[in-house]
Amino acid sequence: MIDIKKECRKIAPLLSSIRRDFHENPELSEKEYRTMDEISRILDRWGIEYQKGVADTGVVAIVRGKTAGKTVALRADMDALPVKEDNEAPYKSKNDGIAHACGHDAHITIALGAAKIIKSMENELCGNVKFFFQPAEETIGGAERMIKAGCMENPKVEHVLGLHVSPNVEVGQLELRYGKMNASSDMITIIARGKSAHGANPEKSIDPIVIAANIILALQTIVSRNLSPLNSAVFTIGSLHAGTKGNIIPDDVRMECILRTLDNDTRAYIKTRICDLVENVARAYGGKGEVIIQESYAPLINDDETVAKIEEVAKQVVGIENVSLVKSAELFAEDFSYFTHAAPSCFYNLGCRNEKRNIVHPLHNSKFDLDEECLVIGVEMQVRGVLKLLEE
Repeated sequence: MIDIKKECRKIAPLLSSIRRDFHENPELSEKEYRTMDEISRILDRWGIEYQKGVADTGVVAIVRGKTAGKTVALRADMDALPVKEDNEAPYKSKNDGIAHACGHDAHITIALGAAKIIKSMENELCGNVKFFFQPAEETIGGAERMIKAGCMENPKVEHVLGLHVSPNVEVGQLELRYGKMNASSDMITIIARGKSAHGANPEKSIDPIVIAANIILALQTIVSRNLSPLNSAVFTIGSLHAGTKGNIIPDDVRMECILRTLDNDTRAYIKTRICDLVENVARAYGGKGEVIIQESYAPLINDDETVAKIEEVAKQVVGIENVSLVKSAELFAEDFSYFTHAAPSCFYNLGCRNEKRNIVHPLHNSKFDLDEECLVIGVEMQVRGVLKLLEE
């Protein structure tokens, strides 16, 4: 068996070069064509089997062990953000208004580095390792599309590992969480329908603004009064539109909202409750209420047994003092959640912060950057994680 730590350290300059190339050439969701082609070119160079064009711009690679066994997958998201980069690094984005401000360039690089090292071990490998280079994490949920395209089959994937670089965690440190980690995300449109009239004749109207005001107040009671205080959820009305002039009562009011929950039972209950409140409050005032739900990412729920194994690996890679357990779930969404519902999985945070070098800016910020030492640590974590899960 090779010295994994030594091999990861040896390819550090290569990892940096690969990451910087992707960082200079970011592409938005569903447009990751150059990224797809570059990943394919690198896999060709290393003699790794792959399929491109999965879910349009994704790539699925595989290293097949010489001995039969389980199949474990590593996931890396590929898309960049519509953000104008405000850094002066030599690898600054060449595509104006687009930047890898969420670290997906690092995720691609870590998966490629892991593929290279695992490929060198294929004669000793018991089982298979797949690599999911996934498009559209930031928008439409490319993970779900890749699963529908068959990435979890032939051979069937039994575990999936994912990571996210975190500027909240110092480089050299890792964060893990058992169970619920990230929230679901559902976009909800609410329309309060009434009857227009002049402001001088309110009796001739059914005022949708009054209806909407009472709907808003009623909706606030769902989290505060219908859920246990120990069950986290958040419902936000972020946009409210009504009318054209101050002296005209409009026909309708439109609200754009978002619901975030940490489990599917709570998610389903709140959506039902929203529909009941909107329809019945509107009816009480003589109007009509309509709810349009656009389901998005599922809640990300880690498998405890898989997390326990990755925690063992993390302590081996960075030391027990550099591994921490996240105390509470985040209500941000992450489409790795689809993999957690398809197979026992673990998603964790990889520190990329370096205060001494002023690498401190948050994700999605125009000044976001990372300490590239995290690439080496990430590769070692993913390689050892795969081997740990294949041991069984």
